[in-house]
Amino acid sequence: MTITKERKAELIGEFKQSDQDTGSPEVQIAILTTRINGLTEHLRTHKKDFASRRGLLAMVSRRRRLLDYLKKVDPQRYLSTIRRLELRK
Repeated sequence: MTITKERKAELIGEFKQSDQDTGSPEVQIAILTTRINGLTEHLRTHKKDFASRRGLLAMVSRRRRLLDYLKKVDPQRYLSTIRRLELRK
């Protein structure tokens, strides 16, 4: 359900735009996607965990806003990000 420091560093290294980049939309979307996937697996076994479901919905909407922003600012980066993360859209 949580993301390890090593996994987070790996995602940052994979999606960063420059050496000092840790907060670009691509990095944030990748981290959120990993957290969403982990929480989705948790909710498959714990169907009545409504507090986690609420957190999942908040993360999904935050990722959606970041994707919309990225699509508006740079459509090519948007397309490459959803292709690399294998997201539907």
